[in-house]
Amino acid sequence: MNGIGLFAESGAILSPEAGYGLLLLFGVLWIALGWWWGRQAKSYDGFAVAGRNVGLAMGTATAVATWITSNTTMLAPQYALQLGIWGAVAYSTASFGLFAFAPMSGRIRRLMPTGYTAVEFMRRRYGWIGTIPFLLISLFYAVTWLVSMSMAGGKLLNVLSGIPYEVGMTVVVVVCVAYTLFGGMYAVIGTDFIQSLIILAGLVVVAIAVLTQVDLAEIHEDLRTERPMLLSAFFPAALMALFNNMLFGFGEIFHSNVWWSRAFAMREGVGPKAYALGGVLWLPVPIVAGFLGLAAPSLGIGISEPDTAGPLVAATLLGTGGALLVFVVVFCSLASSIDSLLAATSDLIVNDIAEPIHKRVGGEAAEDRTKRQWSAAAIIVLGAIAWIAALPNVGTLATVLFFAGPMVGSCIWPILCGLYSRRASSQAACASMVLGSVIGLVAYFTIGWFTASLIGSAVSGVTFAICCRIWPGDFDFETLAED
Repeated sequence: MNGIGLFAESGAILSPEAGYGLLLLFGVLWIALGWWWGRQAKSYDGFAVAGRNVGLAMGTATAVATWITSNTTMLAPQYALQLGIWGAVAYSTASFGLFAFAPMSGRIRRLMPTGYTAVEFMRRRYGWIGTIPFLLISLFYAVTWLVSMSMAGGKLLNVLSGIPYEVGMTVVVVVCVAYTLFGGMYAVIGTDFIQSLIILAGLVVVAIAVLTQVDLAEIHEDLRTERPMLLSAFFPAALMALFNNMLFGFGEIFHSNVWWSRAFAMREGVGPKAYALGGVLWLPVPIVAGFLGLAAPSLGIGISEPDTAGPLVAATLLGTGGALLVFVVVFCSLASSIDSLLAATSDLIVNDIAEPIHKRVGGEAAEDRTKRQWSAAAIIVLGAIAWIAALPNVGTLATVLFFAGPMVGSCIWPILCGLYSRRASSQAACASMVLGSVIGLVAYFTIGWFTASLIGSAVSGVTFAICCRIWPGDFDFETLAED
């Protein structure tokens, strides 16, 4: 009998009936809430950027909920299980991206008060020579993130309740596609607010409950004798992973339209406060989740797939109640990120692919109704692509997600310098993204996933600096505000 069957018989894991019941409950709840909030989306502007009127509470909640992904609740324990103390700390460095993006979001809002996407900024700032590689990277990253979270949904339901991976993954994707279709950004931010409260409260309860069930001194002693490298301050792979993850976090947030669309959706002056506060609230989450991975070896729990360590440890220690709580927390973290990606990437497809083609062919801008139809089609297609790519269940969440690491890392310097330096040039932007991505991917395959973002970011930064010396730009930031 497999491990999941043994746990189910012991009562530590939910029954399949309970799992299906929770899926039905939360699926109906999120779709209903998406429809309710989506009634406010009377125009494409409302659908895409929530009327540009999101306040501090909602803005902070959507930042926290979107950044507490399945990767936070499932990858942080995997990091700790495989890389030790530094692994858990490494994932927490992703909060630095939120802190850094806080002032950037305010500048983005001021420079492009009617903007929609990060690609739109690149097009106006660098022209098509800098836009094409950035657009390709953005689309690839969005699909990669969608696939990793779809996989996480299937793995979670399989570990906690024995629901087949394919069924659980399919339901998660379908539910998120459905309620995002109903309300766009209004539905996404509204559900994010509730999801963030559930996630934070659930993680606090799980952390307290687990600490009452384990002996920290015993865990430390077991790790010291059985796996001393996990406690070492000089674990080479862990140290590389720390800086790799930090730069990956910067690249994720700086380039992704998930974060730019929120900057455009928030009222002027709200973005810097919301992102900074979101970073503070998010910072301890991966450390708490990572502890579950450190506890696994000491508890003698068999982990066949390292990215399921966190939910499995919590559910095993806390029984049915723990499994229920873990299910709710991770399901909310999945939904809050998948919906954000669907909405933000559909904006990118509509505004940066379909709209320019429509203007070139028809000579005029598309109507609101047409753009809404394009958005709906894009959301459905993205969901279908994620489902098809996640279905084989190949690799762990880390290996899937960090395949995009060198690409997003190579976008850090074109975005950062493009926002603040008039000397940043299109040649530098294009060359840095291409070379950083290529050499970073070589590192991914020849060295390991935990080095790719670090190497890609470094190569991109050096390339950008050299190219700006050879081909300096002279950009007028006032042109970004032009329609």
